[in-house]
Amino acid sequence: MLPDRYSLANLRRALSDPNLLLREPRRFAHSLSYRINEFFYSRQSREEVVLAEEDWDVLVILDGCRYDLFAGQTVVDGTLSKRYSSASESWEYMQDNFVGRTFHDTVYITANPHWYKLADDVFHDVVDMLELDWDDDLHTVHPADVVERAKRVDREYPDKRLVVHFMQPHFPFIGPASENISHKGLSRELGVNETGEMNIWRNLELTDDHDPAAVVEAYEENLELTLPHVRELCESITGRTVVTADHGNLVGERLWPIPIRGYGHPRDLHAPGLVTVPWLVCEDERRAVRSDPPEAVERQDDGTIEERLSALGYV
Repeated sequence: MLPDRYSLANLRRALSDPNLLLREPRRFAHSLSYRINEFFYSRQSREEVVLAEEDWDVLVILDGCRYDLFAGQTVVDGTLSKRYSSASESWEYMQDNFVGRTFHDTVYITANPHWYKLADDVFHDVVDMLELDWDDDLHTVHPADVVERAKRVDREYPDKRLVVHFMQPHFPFIGPASENISHKGLSRELGVNETGEMNIWRNLELTDDHDPAAVVEAYEENLELTLPHVRELCESITGRTVVTADHGNLVGERLWPIPIRGYGHPRDLHAPGLVTVPWLVCEDERRAVRSDPPEAVERQDDGTIEERLSALGYV
């Protein structure tokens, strides 16, 4: 059976836009190369982070943040080390660290839409910032709003650990460097959105529409704009705080053994730029935490969920 990508609807779309058809051989070759490289990196052994086995009161997750980028920019005081994630994509990370486990002493505050796939009984409570703090202009949740929401949750749950999941530096980019870059997500149909625009990283793989250096600059700026908010969070909330990332991001480095340039964060591709993440420990007075039964989790309707996923480049 042919994959959904080659449906009749997509064929009609491709015939109406020849550029889609011309990109297909390049896309196929790139995907095949990724699969070969995937196999190569999967055979490398490394000690990966297991969140349930680590010592933290507050866990701050930066989405798609490379270790080297963080190390070169961080303004957060603490002890920084290099660690390895088990994942190169957010849902893979959640599956490895949250699925099948319980954190009933923990509240998860998240701007990442993949949490909708988790069972209701993983955390004591989940605070969905995509529902509460979504910015229609930015097509994401601003890091300042993440901090303010986390402070309110800290006051409400002083006896719980906190996981605070920022969406940055993952696109959509929020700074001035991105003003001339289209990056507002995509849809299922041939990897493009309703205006024919692709996920910005996928665009770099398959076309010559954008200057890679300009996109990388916008990605780096996304972290630069976020880190002062992370510092504010670390200084405002009591506990042993760890700042890390769910995965990294490829920014055009050559992969191995097929030396294609990689962009973005394909699932299961455990290349160094994708799984090497920061682990910054900020010591403070420990939180007195206790475990309680999970609270009822409110979820958005499927249409809203898909809209958020699309804007963040996930569907």
